[in-house]
Parts: sequence; C-alpha cells; structure tokens
Amino acid sequence: MTNELDKKERKETLIIFFAIFVLLCVLAGGLVLLLPSVGEILNLQEGLGLKESAIIAFFITIIVMIVFAIAAGDSLIGEIQYMLGGFFSFFLLVWFLIAWVF
Repeated sequence: MTNELDKKERKETLIIFFAIFVLLCVLAGGLVLLLPSVGEILNLQEGLGLKESAIIAFFITIIVMIVFAIAAGDSLIGEIQYMLGGFFSFFLLVWFLIAWVF
C-alpha cells in the first residue's frame, strides 16, 4: 500500500515539475521574442504607443498570473475561469496605464 502511494506521489511530482518546466520554457520563449523590440520600446524620444505598451502589459500580466497561480495552489486547474477573467482585466488596465504614463 505504501509502495503504491509512493509511486502515485512520484508521478504527481513528475507532472508538477514538467508543468513548471513548460511554463519556464514559454516564459523564456516570450522573453526571446521580446528582446528584439526592447530597443524600440526603450526609445525615449517618441514615447510608447498602444502597440508597444500592449507587448509590455502582456508579459507583465503573464508573470503576475503565474505567480498568483503558483501561490494559490490549485488555481492552475480549479479556478481557471477566475484566472482568465483576472488576466484580461489586469491586461487591459496595465496596457492603458503604460500607454498613458509613457
């Protein structure tokens, strides 16, 4: 019985580590895609438009939502409907605030 429980826990741990690895790969890929536009975004002479601020807001929102999901425990699956709503509202808020301030 304990051997079966141990195998089940190892399988769950492996799945969790795989999910974290996939999230880190997605984040690294997004960072690689963001790097070429960093020079254009940080150009202080023109200011930021809606396109540039949308890119920045998207990555800020993704990072914050991942931190919230990890901190919440089972919200990765159990409360996905609230996470999606929070994502879109937070994205819109950050997007327009970045465009307004910069």
